[in-house]
Amino acid sequence: MLEKISSVKNSKVKEWVKLKTNNGRKKYRRFFLEGRHPVETALVEERQYEYLIVEEGFDLASLEANVDEDKLIVVTKEVSKHIADTVHEQGIFLIGYVEDAVYEMPNDTTGQWLLLDNVQDPGNIGTMVRTADAVGFTGVIFGSGTADFYNPKILRAMQGSQYHLQLKRLNLQKWIEACHQAHQAVYGSILDEHAQSYRDIDAPKDFSLIMGNEGNGMSPELVKATDCNLYIPIKGNAESLNVAVAAGVLMFGLVS
Repeated sequence: MLEKISSVKNSKVKEWVKLKTNNGRKKYRRFFLEGRHPVETALVEERQYEYLIVEEGFDLASLEANVDEDKLIVVTKEVSKHIADTVHEQGIFLIGYVEDAVYEMPNDTTGQWLLLDNVQDPGNIGTMVRTADAVGFTGVIFGSGTADFYNPKILRAMQGSQYHLQLKRLNLQKWIEACHQAHQAVYGSILDEHAQSYRDIDAPKDFSLIMGNEGNGMSPELVKATDCNLYIPIKGNAESLNVAVAAGVLMFGLVS
């Protein structure tokens, strides 16, 4: 029988709200996904999930994916607004499972990888993941201080690209060591007169690119650990580029 929830005091509803926090996701090993396109992409990709939640009146037939009715929960408008992380909710949510594999070093470090060092802004992170997907990168690694990619704002900003490449939460120093042991290049990105223009780089097939914090750039330890640190020549008067824009320029530039 289809489950319906009409009270914001329901135990499931209370748990769903907690999933919008880091502590809640760690405790329940679940994440909260909101919005038609992100949820529909997850369903199309046939990702494992606990619940699909829709507001009363939502047209399930309009989804381009099969729905498991055993996992379907219908909620009232009041509950939908209560659990939503956006002002104008679309009446569709998904509760997914946090995968342990995201914390495990992959056996194979070949390919192109984007590394994020202490990057905080959800919009920037989502844009960089989507751009890495568009360029054809293998994966994105979230290093120390970087926001959690299960954050609802980041999940929405990634717009489903998280299903097209590998996302990992790892120590960047260990990743760099693994790359060097495999004789794979690691590039940093800094504003420094001693850095090298990305245009002068003939990148190999396998490499990693590090993007640093929006205000402070890469950590000094990582700057010293790279094979080469790159900069983007600026012709105008702007002092620097937004980190997501810079990442896009570098990723497309290095694979071209």
